[in-house]
Amino acid sequence: MSAKAEHYDVIRKPVITEKSTMASEAGAVVFEVHIDSTKPQIKEAVEELFGVKVKAVNTTITKGKVKRFRGQLGKRKDVKKAYVTLEEGNTIDISTGL
Repeated sequence: MSAKAEHYDVIRKPVITEKSTMASEAGAVVFEVHIDSTKPQIKEAVEELFGVKVKAVNTTITKGKVKRFRGQLGKRKDVKKAYVTLEEGNTIDISTGL
């Protein structure tokens, strides 16, 4: 598998919420990433795919909620999000596709 394919496995999709929009005003971009990915892997993937310089990566894991589906209890998957802070002058337009 190529290195580019591995980067696409690390970064799943951008997160577009009210909170992530406020973070983008501070020079940060929020991505949903693979649950086992590390901060150095996320940094390398963002720099390679988007051609920008990354200043810092902060991650958070949101535990999946327990929900009912047709009377049965089920659990949503855990989600890991990465708040990627970019160096001054670097931007990523997440409204366009990869």
